[in-house]
Amino acid sequence: MPAALLFLIPAVFFVYGMLRDRRRLSNAVWLGIALVMLLLLLAEAGRDNPVLSLPLVLAFMLAVLGLLLLPLALLANGLVMVRREGRSLGNLLSLLAGLALLGEMAYFGWGISQSNDWVRGSAIGLFLVSAYIAFLFVSLLLYSVIYGRTGRRSGFDGIVVLGAGLLGSRVPPLLANRLERALRLYRREQEAGRSPVIVVTGGKGSDEHVSEAFAMSEYLFERGVPAEDVVLEDQATTTEENLRYSKKLLADRGLTGRVVAVTNNYHVFRTAVLSRKQGLRLQVIGAPTAWYFVPSAFLREFVALLVRNPVVHGLACVVLMAGGLALTQIG
Repeated sequence: MPAALLFLIPAVFFVYGMLRDRRRLSNAVWLGIALVMLLLLLAEAGRDNPVLSLPLVLAFMLAVLGLLLLPLALLANGLVMVRREGRSLGNLLSLLAGLALLGEMAYFGWGISQSNDWVRGSAIGLFLVSAYIAFLFVSLLLYSVIYGRTGRRSGFDGIVVLGAGLLGSRVPPLLANRLERALRLYRREQEAGRSPVIVVTGGKGSDEHVSEAFAMSEYLFERGVPAEDVVLEDQATTTEENLRYSKKLLADRGLTGRVVAVTNNYHVFRTAVLSRKQGLRLQVIGAPTAWYFVPSAFLREFVALLVRNPVVHGLACVVLMAGGLALTQIG
């Protein structure tokens, strides 16, 4: 029973956080901790029960295989990103992450075989740090999927489409996916007898001929959306400003009901976290993204979430260590 509490406590925190506000970053951490504790408990129970031990052994083997193949997959994705999207730092993230993982694996394999205690210690320490970062990454990835597939999907008074870069004055495929997702929501609301307003957001970048909001509004007009149902927010330069300015524009029009923000699927959870920090009550829905773009894009989201929320991942570290010590004592 005491051992089961190590799973039940984080599981209860996860469920409570989901019910209270699905946009809480701590929900992802509690989910990850609950899953880790569940696996440890199953491994403990499986020592004397072959029915439990066989699936765990298979899962462990698949995890090890995945870990070995992950650097190669990231390297391959990085090369595709560079070839299709250019050599910006954001596009190089998959490639750099793959190289870092290969370097860490090589150093760990070499370091633990050395007689020098400092070298062995640094290799083990680097491995533990990498494992902890991997835990956070997987937790956020899993919870991002859960968040994106749950929640309200209709009944909105306002639809906010977050901006993305233009190609001169042209809407690129990434942004077009967001607009098409917003159009589907808009038409579904109309069919249900509601009259939602679409807010298109984004200012004019130095390499753009028009503001993102203007280009997006033209895209919608060409597809039959009347001008009175489109509001332009053409001052924002960040996601935070997109959300804040759009909410004010909707409030100025007397629309204070339910609002949904549309972005690409990799960006959904960070947008939700930002909206919560600003005190905005809105749902976030994702649009599809080209497969090769997702790994680098989600790595950017992961880094941004960690940098802006050090307390949350510090909490994860403390809870995992405490849980591990408790399991050791129980065992």
